[in-house]
Amino acid sequence: MHESIILYLSLVMAIMLLVMLAQRIKIAYPIVLVLGGLALSLVPGLPSVEIDPQLIFLIFLPPLLYEAAWQTSWKDFWKWRRVIGSFAFIIVIFTSCVIAYVSQAVVPGFTLALGFLLGGIISPPDAVATTSILQNVKVPKRVITIAEGESLLNDASSLVVFRFALAAVASGQFVLTDAIGSFFFVIVMGFTVGLGIALIFYAILRWLPTTPSIDTILTFVAPYAMYITAEEFHYSGVIAVVTGGLFLSRNQHSILSHLSRIQGINVWSTVGFVLNGIVFMLIGLELPVIVQGLGEASMGEAIKYGLIISAVVILTRIASTVGASFFTVFISRFITTADSSPGLRMPLIFGWAGMRGVVSLASALSIPLLLENGQPFPQRNMILFITFVVILVTLVFQGLTLPPLVRLLKVEERDYSVSAQEQDVIIRRKLAKASLDLINTKFAHEVNDNELLQSLKFKLESDIGFLDHVEQSEVEEAGHAYITRFQEINKELLDHKRHILHQFNKKETYEEEIIRQHLAQLDLEEEKVRQQFLHIE
Repeated sequence: MHESIILYLSLVMAIMLLVMLAQRIKIAYPIVLVLGGLALSLVPGLPSVEIDPQLIFLIFLPPLLYEAAWQTSWKDFWKWRRVIGSFAFIIVIFTSCVIAYVSQAVVPGFTLALGFLLGGIISPPDAVATTSILQNVKVPKRVITIAEGESLLNDASSLVVFRFALAAVASGQFVLTDAIGSFFFVIVMGFTVGLGIALIFYAILRWLPTTPSIDTILTFVAPYAMYITAEEFHYSGVIAVVTGGLFLSRNQHSILSHLSRIQGINVWSTVGFVLNGIVFMLIGLELPVIVQGLGEASMGEAIKYGLIISAVVILTRIASTVGASFFTVFISRFITTADSSPGLRMPLIFGWAGMRGVVSLASALSIPLLLENGQPFPQRNMILFITFVVILVTLVFQGLTLPPLVRLLKVEERDYSVSAQEQDVIIRRKLAKASLDLINTKFAHEVNDNELLQSLKFKLESDIGFLDHVEQSEVEEAGHAYITRFQEINKELLDHKRHILHQFNKKETYEEEIIRQHLAQLDLEEEKVRQQFLHIE
């Protein structure tokens, strides 16, 4: 027991160190974690780590999907719904078909059903890897939006394909019409279950006397309730979590207090980071187990098959994104689309951003060892190894080459004519003027008698004066000059206040709880200043 605790604590510490290394060398942390896991797996004497697929699906998948749904912009998701839907469902099925026929032709002993099984496993890209890589480069907002939206749904469609293919291999029968009907039934019922449970949590959060701590706990219970309930009835747990998460996220301002939102964001960002770090590290650590599973199969042959399937996966996705671009141009003659002329640069970037991740590996590991008749599951070890190679190739090779590709293609932002800096200035000016107008019209008679209102009015007037005279060009030029200097001075002032508060805390006269409240206020003030100039830095 103690050894297991020490092992997992050491794993978490290794993840922290590797993430810091990734930040220093400016490489997306999923790549560094996978390579770090690979390196650790080769250390002599280190205990082998085996991934329990049920642990991934039950413990890791619901909160990670829920967090992603919570962070997704519903407005952007709806704007690009057709593209997201086509890649999450149509392209996943198309990719599975291509992989099925290629693997049947290339890998000895592979049947079409086994090919579809492999296709269902490796067809969905991993959005965490994509978004973490794209954070370091300037890329149009739509690329990240579509990638995140796709990832919310493609796990569901790929897992459904995986289930049907697994059943076909086990039974030796596959009826296309029955599979298509069951596919849509599983998706629709998953949507229904997710929405139904989300409504229950909505009622609890909206009308019961909860606290910020209770609200945070409920947000952790919700994804598991959605996932387990849907899976219990053999519906799509992924769709249930995504649907419920999007619904609650859209209504968060009516069901959560400001303290609940602040606390929830901080807790979820930390938990999400740790969970993602663990799953990417586990991918690398799983190498010895997968290699041992090959048994008598030739390592060289297995690597060759893995590289061939990896190339097919990459080329199929690029062909799909480019084909979708041409189809959009054609269909825009008949219906209204979000972009009637998407071009080829963004589709190429989106096509190259198709890294595979832990869901694929967990799916492969969940293949049973034996069939219902007691015979060994055919080609299980080969499927596992090919899946590992595809994850490694797409994550490391595509992940490392994606930023240079983005810089080479020089894709400009087309959806927002006003830059992020200008949007920030406009919104801040509008909010300040609206607040000042409300004070002058509704509370004018109280200003003279209330010094706090006078101070607030003076601050709003100062903010408006600054924002009215700052042109965008000046903001950008000032980004590395007086704004940076302002932040430095403000940080020093806040640190000076913290020092004074710590001196107060040494005196018996003052309660430490009061001191902590003031320290928390300083932390919020420092974060507020950082957020104000986030788009200008």
